[in-house]
Amino acid sequence: MRFLVFLEHHEGELEKGGLGVLSKAASLGEAEGVVVGEGAAGAAGRAGAFGASKVYVCEDEALAAPLPQPRVDALAALVEQSGAEAVLFAASVVAADVAAGLAARLDAGLNWDLTDLVLADGDLVGKRPALGDTVLVDVGWTGSPRLALVRSGALDPVESGGSAEVEQFEAPFSDFSTLATLVDQTVEASSGPSIEDADIIVAGGRGLGSPEAFTLLEELASALGGAVAATRAVVDAGWYPYATQVGQTGKSVAPKLYIACGISGAIQHKVGMQGSGTIVAINKDPNAPIFDFCDLGIVGDLHQVVPKLTELVRSRG
Repeated sequence: MRFLVFLEHHEGELEKGGLGVLSKAASLGEAEGVVVGEGAAGAAGRAGAFGASKVYVCEDEALAAPLPQPRVDALAALVEQSGAEAVLFAASVVAADVAAGLAARLDAGLNWDLTDLVLADGDLVGKRPALGDTVLVDVGWTGSPRLALVRSGALDPVESGGSAEVEQFEAPFSDFSTLATLVDQTVEASSGPSIEDADIIVAGGRGLGSPEAFTLLEELASALGGAVAATRAVVDAGWYPYATQVGQTGKSVAPKLYIACGISGAIQHKVGMQGSGTIVAINKDPNAPIFDFCDLGIVGDLHQVVPKLTELVRSRG
Protein backbone atom coordinates (compact mmCIF):
# COMPACT_ATOMS: atom_id res chain seq x y z
CA MET A 1 0.00 0.00 0.00
CA ARG A 2 1.25 3.50 -0.85
CA PHE A 3 1.10 6.00 1.99
CA LEU A 4 1.42 9.78 1.88
CA VAL A 5 2.28 11.32 5.27
CA PHE A 6 1.70 15.01 6.00
CA LEU A 7 4.80 16.31 7.82
CA GLU A 8 4.68 19.59 9.71
CA HIS A 9 7.87 21.49 10.41
CA HIS A 10 8.99 24.22 12.79
CA GLU A 11 12.22 26.20 12.72
CA GLY A 12 13.70 23.90 10.11
CA GLU A 13 12.90 20.64 11.93
CA LEU A 14 10.18 18.10 11.20
CA GLU A 15 7.70 17.61 14.04
CA LYS A 16 8.05 14.42 16.09
CA GLY A 17 4.39 13.41 15.67
CA GLY A 18 4.59 13.30 11.88
CA LEU A 19 7.84 11.32 11.99
CA GLY A 20 6.15 8.76 14.24
CA VAL A 21 3.33 8.33 11.73
CA LEU A 22 5.89 8.14 8.91
CA SER A 23 7.78 5.34 10.67
CA LYS A 24 4.55 3.37 11.09
CA ALA A 25 3.63 3.87 7.43
CA ALA A 26 7.08 2.69 6.34
CA SER A 27 6.61 -0.51 8.35
CA LEU A 28 3.35 -1.21 6.49
CA GLY A 29 4.23 -0.33 2.90
CA GLU A 30 5.72 2.36 0.68
CA ALA A 31 5.82 5.63 2.60
CA GLU A 32 6.22 9.06 1.06
CA GLY A 33 6.16 12.38 2.88
CA VAL A 34 4.89 15.83 1.99
CA VAL A 35 6.25 19.06 3.47
CA VAL A 36 4.77 22.41 2.52
CA GLY A 37 5.31 26.03 3.42
CA GLU A 38 8.26 28.30 3.97
CA GLY A 39 11.47 26.36 4.63
CA ALA A 40 9.95 23.04 3.54
CA ALA A 41 12.88 22.05 1.33
CA GLY A 42 15.37 22.52 4.12
CA ALA A 43 13.39 20.35 6.55
CA ALA A 44 12.37 17.61 4.10
CA GLY A 45 15.69 15.78 3.86
CA ARG A 46 15.50 14.29 7.36
CA ALA A 47 12.35 12.31 6.50
CA GLY A 48 14.41 9.64 4.73
CA ALA A 49 15.94 8.58 8.03
CA PHE A 50 12.46 7.65 9.26
CA GLY A 51 11.38 5.54 6.31
CA ALA A 52 10.30 7.92 3.54
CA SER A 53 11.29 6.79 0.05
CA LYS A 54 10.40 10.20 -1.38
CA VAL A 55 9.41 13.59 0.02
CA TYR A 56 7.29 16.04 -1.95
CA VAL A 57 7.93 19.72 -1.27
CA CYS A 58 5.95 22.86 -2.13
CA GLU A 59 7.03 26.33 -1.00
CA ASP A 60 4.45 28.42 -2.86
CA GLU A 61 3.79 31.84 -1.35
CA ALA A 62 0.19 30.79 -0.70
CA LEU A 63 1.54 28.31 1.87
CA ALA A 64 3.70 30.77 3.78
CA ALA A 65 1.18 31.28 6.60
CA PRO A 66 0.09 28.21 8.64
CA LEU A 67 -3.46 28.27 7.26
CA PRO A 68 -5.27 25.01 6.42
CA GLN A 69 -7.15 25.74 3.20
CA PRO A 70 -4.14 26.28 0.88
CA ARG A 71 -2.71 23.05 2.30
CA VAL A 72 -5.91 21.26 1.34
CA ASP A 73 -5.41 22.49 -2.23
CA ALA A 74 -1.80 21.32 -2.28
CA LEU A 75 -2.55 17.88 -0.85
CA ALA A 76 -5.54 17.33 -3.14
CA ALA A 77 -3.34 17.98 -6.16
CA LEU A 78 -0.57 15.76 -4.82
CA VAL A 79 -2.88 12.83 -4.03
CA GLU A 80 -4.04 12.86 -7.64
CA GLN A 81 -0.47 13.18 -8.91
CA SER A 82 1.10 10.53 -6.66
CA GLY A 83 -1.69 7.97 -6.61
CA ALA A 84 -1.47 7.60 -2.83
CA GLU A 85 -3.89 5.03 -1.42
CA ALA A 86 -3.82 6.48 2.11
CA VAL A 87 -3.04 9.93 3.52
CA LEU A 88 -1.92 10.00 7.15
CA PHE A 89 -1.71 12.89 9.62
CA ALA A 90 -0.35 13.32 13.14
CA ALA A 91 -2.94 15.20 15.17
CA SER A 92 -2.39 18.95 15.62
CA VAL A 93 -4.59 22.02 15.27
CA VAL A 94 -3.53 22.57 11.64
CA ALA A 95 -3.46 18.89 10.68
CA ALA A 96 -6.99 18.29 11.96
CA ASP A 97 -8.34 21.14 9.82
CA VAL A 98 -6.37 19.99 6.77
CA ALA A 99 -7.51 16.37 7.15
CA ALA A 100 -11.17 17.37 7.47
CA GLY A 101 -10.94 19.74 4.50
CA LEU A 102 -9.20 17.12 2.36
CA ALA A 103 -11.83 14.52 3.22
CA ALA A 104 -14.56 16.89 2.07
CA ARG A 105 -12.64 17.87 -1.08
CA LEU A 106 -11.94 14.27 -2.15
CA ASP A 107 -15.21 12.83 -0.80
CA ALA A 108 -13.01 10.41 1.12
CA GLY A 109 -13.41 8.65 4.45
CA LEU A 110 -11.56 10.02 7.48
CA ASN A 111 -10.93 8.08 10.69
CA TRP A 112 -9.54 10.13 13.58
CA ASP A 113 -8.11 9.71 17.08
CA LEU A 114 -6.32 6.53 16.00
CA THR A 115 -3.63 5.04 18.21
CA ASP A 116 -2.30 2.48 15.73
CA LEU A 117 -2.55 1.24 12.14
CA VAL A 118 -2.21 -2.34 10.90
CA LEU A 119 -2.70 -4.31 7.71
CA ALA A 120 -5.26 -7.13 7.82
CA ASP A 121 -5.53 -9.30 4.71
CA GLY A 122 -3.87 -6.52 2.75
CA ASP A 123 -6.32 -3.83 3.87
CA LEU A 124 -5.64 -0.92 6.22
CA VAL A 125 -7.25 -1.11 9.66
CA GLY A 126 -7.14 1.63 12.29
CA LYS A 127 -7.19 1.08 16.05
CA ARG A 128 -9.38 3.61 17.85
CA PRO A 129 -10.16 3.92 21.58
CA ALA A 130 -13.84 3.92 22.53
CA LEU A 131 -16.04 3.99 25.65
CA GLY A 132 -13.75 6.37 27.50
CA ASP A 133 -10.63 4.59 26.24
CA THR A 134 -11.62 1.36 28.01
CA VAL A 135 -11.65 -0.66 24.75
CA LEU A 136 -10.04 -0.54 21.33
CA VAL A 137 -12.15 -0.94 18.20
CA ASP A 138 -11.12 -1.66 14.62
CA VAL A 139 -12.13 0.93 12.04
CA GLY A 140 -11.82 0.79 8.28
CA TRP A 141 -12.57 2.60 5.05
CA THR A 142 -14.99 1.84 2.24
CA GLY A 143 -13.04 3.63 -0.48
CA SER A 144 -9.77 5.23 -1.47
CA PRO A 145 -7.88 7.34 -0.60
CA ARG A 146 -8.10 6.43 3.07
CA LEU A 147 -7.53 9.38 5.40
CA ALA A 148 -6.32 8.89 8.98
CA LEU A 149 -5.62 11.29 11.85
CA VAL A 150 -3.41 9.70 14.53
CA ARG A 151 -3.64 10.75 18.18
CA SER A 152 -0.79 12.98 19.34
CA GLY A 153 2.07 10.98 20.85
CA ALA A 154 0.58 7.59 19.98
CA LEU A 155 3.38 6.55 17.59
CA ASP A 156 7.10 6.99 18.21
CA PRO A 157 9.58 7.83 15.42
CA VAL A 158 11.92 4.96 14.52
CA GLU A 159 15.10 5.80 12.61
CA SER A 160 15.88 3.45 9.74
CA GLY A 161 18.98 5.21 8.47
CA GLY A 162 17.67 5.60 4.93
CA SER A 163 17.56 8.57 2.61
CA ALA A 164 14.78 10.08 0.55
CA GLU A 165 14.49 11.69 -2.85
CA VAL A 166 13.15 15.24 -2.56
CA GLU A 167 10.81 16.30 -5.35
CA GLN A 168 9.28 19.74 -5.86
CA PHE A 169 5.64 19.92 -6.90
CA GLU A 170 3.26 22.70 -7.84
CA ALA A 171 -0.38 23.06 -6.94
CA PRO A 172 -3.24 25.25 -8.16
CA PHE A 173 -4.89 27.32 -5.45
CA SER A 174 -8.58 28.16 -5.50
CA ASP A 175 -9.62 31.79 -5.07
CA PHE A 176 -11.53 31.01 -1.88
CA SER A 177 -8.49 29.24 -0.42
CA THR A 178 -6.40 32.38 -0.38
CA LEU A 179 -9.00 34.82 1.00
CA ALA A 180 -7.97 34.34 4.64
CA THR A 181 -5.04 36.36 5.92
CA LEU A 182 -2.99 35.67 9.02
CA VAL A 183 -2.85 39.00 10.84
CA ASP A 184 -0.55 37.99 13.69
CA GLN A 185 1.04 34.90 15.18
CA THR A 186 2.02 34.66 18.83
CA VAL A 187 4.39 32.01 20.11
CA GLU A 188 4.35 31.15 23.81
CA ALA A 189 7.76 31.60 25.38
CA SER A 190 8.96 28.42 27.09
CA SER A 191 12.13 26.73 28.24
CA GLY A 192 13.06 23.07 28.29
CA PRO A 193 11.58 20.25 26.21
CA SER A 194 7.91 19.90 25.29
CA ILE A 195 5.94 17.10 26.94
CA GLU A 196 5.99 15.19 23.63
CA ASP A 197 9.80 15.24 23.49
CA ALA A 198 10.73 15.01 27.17
CA ASP A 199 12.26 11.85 28.62
CA ILE A 200 11.09 12.94 32.08
CA ILE A 201 7.71 14.46 32.89
CA VAL A 202 6.52 15.86 36.22
CA ALA A 203 2.73 16.10 36.12
CA GLY A 204 0.30 17.81 38.47
CA GLY A 205 -3.38 17.38 39.27
CA ARG A 206 -5.98 19.06 41.45
CA GLY A 207 -4.22 17.60 44.48
CA LEU A 208 -1.72 20.46 44.23
CA GLY A 209 -4.39 22.68 45.76
CA SER A 210 -3.56 25.84 43.83
CA PRO A 211 -1.92 27.02 40.58
CA GLU A 212 0.95 28.50 42.61
CA ALA A 213 1.96 24.99 43.67
CA PHE A 214 3.03 24.25 40.08
CA THR A 215 6.20 26.15 40.96
CA LEU A 216 7.23 23.06 42.95
CA LEU A 217 6.81 20.86 39.88
CA GLU A 218 8.65 23.32 37.65
CA GLU A 219 11.63 23.31 40.01
CA LEU A 220 11.73 19.50 40.09
CA ALA A 221 11.36 19.24 36.31
CA SER A 222 14.15 21.78 35.85
CA ALA A 223 16.45 19.81 38.14
CA LEU A 224 15.70 16.61 36.24
CA GLY A 225 15.90 18.21 32.79
CA GLY A 226 12.27 17.34 32.12
CA ALA A 227 8.93 18.99 31.35
CA VAL A 228 5.80 19.81 33.35
CA ALA A 229 2.41 18.35 32.42
CA ALA A 230 -1.10 18.68 33.82
CA THR A 231 -4.44 16.91 34.03
CA ARG A 232 -7.62 18.09 32.33
CA ALA A 233 -9.12 19.29 35.63
CA VAL A 234 -6.12 21.56 36.17
CA VAL A 235 -6.25 22.93 32.64
CA ASP A 236 -10.01 23.48 32.80
CA ALA A 237 -9.51 25.41 36.05
CA GLY A 238 -7.05 27.69 34.28
CA TRP A 239 -4.10 26.62 36.42
CA TYR A 240 -1.85 25.51 33.56
CA PRO A 241 -1.80 25.78 29.73
CA TYR A 242 -3.72 23.38 27.51
CA ALA A 243 -0.52 22.52 25.62
CA THR A 244 0.60 20.57 28.70
CA GLN A 245 -2.56 18.50 29.13
CA VAL A 246 -2.09 14.74 29.19
CA GLY A 247 -5.02 12.38 28.79
CA GLN A 248 -7.96 11.39 26.64
CA THR A 249 -8.69 14.95 25.51
CA GLY A 250 -5.06 16.06 25.66
CA LYS A 251 -1.84 14.42 24.52
CA SER A 252 -0.44 10.92 24.83
CA VAL A 253 3.10 10.77 26.15
CA ALA A 254 5.62 7.99 26.72
CA PRO A 255 8.59 9.36 28.69
CA LYS A 256 11.16 7.18 30.43
CA LEU A 257 9.99 8.58 33.78
CA TYR A 258 6.56 10.01 34.68
CA ILE A 259 6.12 11.56 38.14
CA ALA A 260 2.44 12.10 38.96
CA CYS A 261 1.87 14.59 41.76
CA GLY A 262 -1.58 14.96 43.27
CA ILE A 263 -3.16 12.97 40.44
CA SER A 264 -5.90 10.49 41.34
CA GLY A 265 -5.37 8.30 38.27
CA ALA A 266 -8.71 8.46 36.49
CA ILE A 267 -8.95 6.41 33.29
CA GLN A 268 -9.12 9.58 31.18
CA HIS A 269 -5.64 10.56 32.40
CA LYS A 270 -4.23 7.04 32.49
CA VAL A 271 -4.71 6.50 28.76
CA GLY A 272 -2.45 9.46 28.01
CA MET A 273 0.54 8.33 30.11
CA GLN A 274 0.30 4.56 30.55
CA GLY A 275 3.04 4.05 27.95
CA SER A 276 5.61 5.65 30.26
CA GLY A 277 8.66 3.59 31.16
CA THR A 278 8.48 4.13 34.94
CA ILE A 279 5.54 5.75 36.73
CA VAL A 280 6.02 7.32 40.15
CA ALA A 281 2.94 8.53 42.05
CA ILE A 282 2.87 10.99 44.96
CA ASN A 283 -0.51 11.28 46.65
CA LYS A 284 -1.71 11.65 50.22
CA ASP A 285 -4.68 9.35 49.54
CA PRO A 286 -3.51 5.73 49.86
CA ASN A 287 -6.63 4.59 47.99
CA ALA A 288 -6.02 6.74 44.91
CA PRO A 289 -6.50 4.62 41.73
CA ILE A 290 -3.08 5.67 40.42
CA PHE A 291 -1.43 3.40 43.00
CA ASP A 292 -2.97 0.41 41.18
CA PHE A 293 -0.81 0.91 38.09
CA CYS A 294 2.22 2.97 39.13
CA ASP A 295 5.66 1.36 39.54
CA LEU A 296 6.51 3.28 42.71
CA GLY A 297 4.04 4.96 45.03
CA ILE A 298 4.68 7.54 47.73
CA VAL A 299 1.87 8.19 50.19
CA GLY A 300 2.47 11.66 51.55
CA ASP A 301 2.01 15.39 51.19
CA LEU A 302 3.45 16.42 47.82
CA HIS A 303 4.18 19.90 49.20
CA GLN A 304 6.76 18.24 51.45
CA VAL A 305 7.88 15.36 49.22
CA VAL A 306 8.49 17.26 45.97
CA PRO A 307 10.83 19.92 47.46
CA LYS A 308 12.82 17.12 49.13
CA LEU A 309 13.12 15.31 45.80
CA THR A 310 14.28 18.50 44.12
CA GLU A 311 16.86 19.06 46.82
CA LEU A 312 18.18 15.49 46.46
CA VAL A 313 18.39 15.72 42.67
CA ARG A 314 20.29 19.00 42.81
CA SER A 315 22.68 17.68 45.43
CA ARG A 316 23.61 14.81 43.12
CA GLY A 317 23.97 17.08 40.10
